[in-house]
Amino acid sequence: MIVSRILIRSFKQKYSHICRTLCSAQKSNATTHTEKTYPISGTRTVFNGINSQTMFAPQTALIPELTPGEILVKVRLASICMSDVHTIRGQRIEPTPSVLGHEAIVEVVTHRRPESDLAVGDRLTFSIADSCGQCEFCLTGLNQKCIKLFKYGHAKLSDGSGYNGCYATHIILRRGTHVVKIPEIISDRCAAPINCSLATAMCAMEYVPKAKNGRAFVQGDGMLGLYTCAALREHGFERVYCSGTRLQRSKFIEHFGGIPLYNARRNEILEEETNKIDVVVEVCGVSNVVNDGLRLLKPGGVYLFVGMVHPHSQLNITGEQIIRKCLTIKGIHNYAPRHLDQAVQFLEKTFKKYPYEELIGPTYDLSDLSQAMQISIEKRYGRVLVKPNVLTS
Repeated sequence: MIVSRILIRSFKQKYSHICRTLCSAQKSNATTHTEKTYPISGTRTVFNGINSQTMFAPQTALIPELTPGEILVKVRLASICMSDVHTIRGQRIEPTPSVLGHEAIVEVVTHRRPESDLAVGDRLTFSIADSCGQCEFCLTGLNQKCIKLFKYGHAKLSDGSGYNGCYATHIILRRGTHVVKIPEIISDRCAAPINCSLATAMCAMEYVPKAKNGRAFVQGDGMLGLYTCAALREHGFERVYCSGTRLQRSKFIEHFGGIPLYNARRNEILEEETNKIDVVVEVCGVSNVVNDGLRLLKPGGVYLFVGMVHPHSQLNITGEQIIRKCLTIKGIHNYAPRHLDQAVQFLEKTFKKYPYEELIGPTYDLSDLSQAMQISIEKRYGRVLVKPNVLTS
């Protein structure tokens, strides 16, 4: 009996030791995949305002530890949206000091979303807005109007982690931020702008009716306009016109399924297509094009306002113009998580059909952000890219 007890005690001790060893190994393995030893340092380019002696200032700072639901990512490649250009030119007011930039493809460093399938090294795109998922707007699919809304690249440095914008080596994504993995077929260059222009185009398409032999008119030849041309074509529209101010964009419009309209040709089409267009999409941000759009639309047509997100957008129209034609006018601002999913799916599906790579211009180091902004102002490219030199410790 005594020998039996000794053997049992010995077995229990060995079993306990084995269990502790296995648990320790599992914990170590989990740390490798989801945790990072702190502190970690990062670099961010702080925007101090257009009237500051130093508009952009590099700053190295510790990255705070994550709270539940957050994801620490490093920025693989960021792209400069025209909204940031408007900010540095004084056409848009943002809180300062801040870190600008909301378009980027990022890579998981660590996270505190244990229920997710995220792994270190995953390439992600993320929603530009963080939302609660519980308020009346989130519950009705308007997450971009959440009562607790937070927008990356548009927040003061002191609001949250301090790593809130893409012109930095790292970002901390909040718990209410939707993320989508990027398929291998999509390059970093093409993935960077997904979470702004392309996702917004997908949101707009939600309100575009199906039209047999449909005709559409896109007002604006920027990145959003070109994405919209492709989206309308994939939606089944037979003819998609696209007007703008940069004649050199003609070839891009054609490559993305549109019919370019400039100068005299534009005036001809305005005459030929009066009362024949099913959908007009404004993406140029200029209010004086609206009367042209109203004129083109057929009775029962749909007009989507997407680009006029600024106070200098007064409209010189009458209610009669809308009522007599039974028109629908819809405002589109940003997007909800489902549209980001659709954007990635759309790009994956059409990656070989449309020349997305050709829209993207040169890449600048984060330290050359001012120069990159200057090139963006010139509007020679659909997007100019910024690449941080990521620190690893």
